[in-house]
Parts: sequence; C-alpha cells; structure tokens
Amino acid sequence: QVQLVESGGGLVQPGGSLRLSCAASGSIFSIHVMNWYRQAPGKQRELVARLITGGRTNYADSVKGRFTISRDASANTVYLQMNSLKPEDTAVYYCSLEISERRGLIPYDYWGQGTQVTVSS
Repeated sequence: QVQLVESGGGLVQPGGSLRLSCAASGSIFSIHVMNWYRQAPGKQRELVARLITGGRTNYADSVKGRFTISRDASANTVYLQMNSLKPEDTAVYYCSLEISERRGLIPYDYWGQGTQVTVSS
C-alpha cells in the first residue's frame, strides 16, 4: 500500500512564495512520473507541473518561470516551489505519482489528499 502526504499550503499575499511537499511511503519499487495538479472552485482540474524520470519537466503556461518541480529521491519526496504567487493561483493542489510497487509491474497512479493554497491581499 502506497500513501502520499502533502504539506506546505497556506495563505500568502500576492508576490509571496510557498513550497509544497509530497512524501510517499509504503511499498515503492520505483517512481516513474511525478505530477502536481490544482483545482480552483468552478474550474476543471489542471496539470501544473510534471517531472519524469531522467529530469524532463513540463509546466502549465500560466506558471512557467514562477513554479519549479523537484524531487529528493532518497526520501521519495516531491516538491513544488511557487514564487511570485498571484490570486489566480488560489486552488487546492494535489500531488500524483506514478509508482511501481514491484519490479515488472505496470505502474499505478497514486494521489494525495490535497492542500489549500490561497493568495490574497
């Protein structure tokens, strides 16, 4: 069983910064893809950032240059550094990791519970 625990959300003023963390625990053989999503009230879920094994990254146009996804492989933890935050960044942020629990198994997507980020003056 794999569990993801998210932390780091909160209330910040426009222009401020936050760092979100997603720690994975349980039976983990390898992590293939790491994602951060967000969902604002009345909006569809949006992929914010993606990190693929080997270092390739993808970002939503709305966050390019402001957000950075990274990982600490030894701790099975993924981070989202958010700088120059804007009110439109307000949303619940979710991490989603594609994980193989055993060698040779097809990876499965695991999701965290979400953490609220509010950007307001």
